[in-house]
Amino acid sequence: MLKRSLVALLLAWPLSTTAVPLMDLVDIEGIRGNQLIGYGLVVGLDGTGDKNQVKFTSQSVANMIKQFGINLPPNVDPKLKNVAAVTVTAEIPPSYSPGQTVDVTVASLGDAKSLRGGQLLMTPLQGVDGETYALAQGAIVVGGLNATGQSGSSVAINSANSGRVPNGATVERMIPSDFSERDEVMLNLRQPSFQTAARVVEAVNGRFGSGTASALNSTKIAIRAPITSTQRIGFMAMLEGLEVEEGRERPKVVFNSRTGTVVVGQGVRVKAAAVAHGTLTVTISENPQVSQPNAFSSGQTAVVPRSDVAVSQDKNAMFKWPDGASLDSIISTVNSLGATPDDVMSILQALEQAGALNAELIVI
Repeated sequence: MLKRSLVALLLAWPLSTTAVPLMDLVDIEGIRGNQLIGYGLVVGLDGTGDKNQVKFTSQSVANMIKQFGINLPPNVDPKLKNVAAVTVTAEIPPSYSPGQTVDVTVASLGDAKSLRGGQLLMTPLQGVDGETYALAQGAIVVGGLNATGQSGSSVAINSANSGRVPNGATVERMIPSDFSERDEVMLNLRQPSFQTAARVVEAVNGRFGSGTASALNSTKIAIRAPITSTQRIGFMAMLEGLEVEEGRERPKVVFNSRTGTVVVGQGVRVKAAAVAHGTLTVTISENPQVSQPNAFSSGQTAVVPRSDVAVSQDKNAMFKWPDGASLDSIISTVNSLGATPDDVMSILQALEQAGALNAELIVI
């Protein structure tokens, strides 16, 4: 079991506004990747494929070899051990054309022990509209290892039931986009902010003229762009190099309950508050005693249970945070108490409920 420890990180972004490239703040509507998925077969496994109870694997093999003129007799189970049914997923970057290749991820769908050494057979990859946009095939690279001995003992490193095929899918059809057909280019802020939206509009209009950009809300910004594709590409290239001052965001405190990690962002401050956090400890110990009867008596020797119960409570002194206490003050005070991540989380939750914490508390 990993030892849980408190990690307080000071984020690198200062409170003062700093100019950053526009493309670090926004996504362009209509320019995005697209997810593809397919169902396929992996062959060439060394006896680590799906077992007989996975019926759809045998059915898939029968349907595949039927295309090559081989018909199995009715009600015949081929009992394959070197084949596994898998799901194949990929993401096509924006504007990819036929002939370009992308990586694919292969994951076991049945009860195969390992996909190591397997070969993915030709698998159509479809989009959400049901159309085929790519074909995947190739040798699978598996980073995990699973070994089982005759006695039943086994060793597993990572997962051997999933892997990747580098450049394993070839794009067969370009996914259409209306980016070049729109009268306006829509920019979507990754972090909604009225301040950032106003500054983007100000920077774009200052560079390309008044009326070029207009903010629709805290997320969307409409930009008037050239119609011809060459001019629009050049215009977008100049937008990428445009620097904008990012607006202030609300400070965040993130707590990971699984690892015990606490991340306190820069700018977190507290109002005047007094905090007392104690721990109640109950200790139960068993000290059985032997009962020995007197001589010449009819009694028998017996073990008598004896339990000792002790209750103790840590008497931590109440400490006070002054109004506007900074991140350094918070960390120093908490560390001086030797608080665990759970203690820190309890203190922060209590401060937020009391209205003394000016940060967004996020638990993941």
